[in-house]
Amino acid sequence: MCRHLGWLGRPVSVASLVCAPPSGLLVQSYAPRRQRHGLFNADGWGVGFFDGAVPRRWRSPAPLWGDASFASVAPALTSGCVVAAVRSATIGMPIEASATAPFSDGRWLLSHNGVVDRRVLPAPSTAESACDSAVLAAVIFDRGLDRLADTIVDVGTADPQARLNVLAADGSRLLATAWGDTLSLLQRPDGVVVASEPYDDDPHWRDVPDRHLVDVSAAGITVTALEGR
Repeated sequence: MCRHLGWLGRPVSVASLVCAPPSGLLVQSYAPRRQRHGLFNADGWGVGFFDGAVPRRWRSPAPLWGDASFASVAPALTSGCVVAAVRSATIGMPIEASATAPFSDGRWLLSHNGVVDRRVLPAPSTAESACDSAVLAAVIFDRGLDRLADTIVDVGTADPQARLNVLAADGSRLLATAWGDTLSLLQRPDGVVVASEPYDDDPHWRDVPDRHLVDVSAAGITVTALEGR
């Protein structure tokens, strides 16, 4: 299980999203408040952001709290679209940078918070790692993000024990699914945060119902049910 966060809005520093909040991903790496599976997220971290239309990534298999170089550079990294995650590896999955979200197809950044039986997934054209999240990401990329809702329903039907909280962004659009774990939404004056759990006690955070899809773009925010599609 993992914790992840997405941002879409005016350019802000990565540090303001990941490090500065009192219960941000940095704190969630060792003391998450709402995590249902696992106690720590010490098996790696990753930050992806958009430089114009180009996705950039910084990933590590080490705990986020021990990375002094990231803490030093993060205030200087700014973007209007960010996807970040801290990882608690599924038992038996490799602990390596390539197994850490966000994954990318060169256009999208994608994080998976959950677990899935790789045997129910179709063989993707390519995957960054053999871990379940990387294979799921590759399947989603192959099918296309416009079909994200259908893909999540199909995989969840094939593996009823799967937890499929996915977060994806392409620089102008942010998509997220709640399927088996917590997801929250914060609309700020300068943009929108979608995260596994609130990073502070702002009363404007909203919980996303389970088995729902969040779609954030310049047109606004929509939250729609995934079941019954």
